[in-house]
Amino acid sequence: MNLASTYNLGRILKDEGIVIAKRDFSDADRIFVIFTRSRGKASFIAKGVRKPKSRKRGLLETGNVITFAYADSRSIPIITEVELIKSHAGLRKSLTKISVAYFLCESVGRVTEEHEQNGAVYELLLNTFQNLENTTKLKSLRYKFINNLLVAQGFWPAGRQLLEPDMAIEAVVERKLWSLRVGKRLQR
Repeated sequence: MNLASTYNLGRILKDEGIVIAKRDFSDADRIFVIFTRSRGKASFIAKGVRKPKSRKRGLLETGNVITFAYADSRSIPIITEVELIKSHAGLRKSLTKISVAYFLCESVGRVTEEHEQNGAVYELLLNTFQNLENTTKLKSLRYKFINNLLVAQGFWPAGRQLLEPDMAIEAVVERKLWSLRVGKRLQR
């Protein structure tokens, strides 16, 4: 399902996105950062998702492409329904590929701002996840992703070669990326 924009179903809205981060919140809830097609990076809360019987639990994994409905509230929007589009299950069979997948998510999370819609970044992340499942050239895929991400966000001029991609992205986010350090150790 390809949703070009958010649909308003009363107080319930529907969108498509890629889960890029998650953190626990209270006893049974979790906050998810989802890079959506229409809103860019946004935070949502899923009530009761940490309970063992939650049906949403397995669908809201980092890297999953989902269609979801949410209630827009005064604070953090609440996820009400989730439908899986693509899980990238092939990545979970390789520790090096999953480390690159986490790097992709962390990079997008650090370089983008909340509610800054950017279709180019969404498509880049979607396509890079697809390519990650089928390639063995992880370092070159990661470097190409960094270059395209920095160009899409306006941090690097299009067409100009990026000689030190890892240093460039860390300079933009002004700190070291945790997943980059793990990935470098695994790719040696």
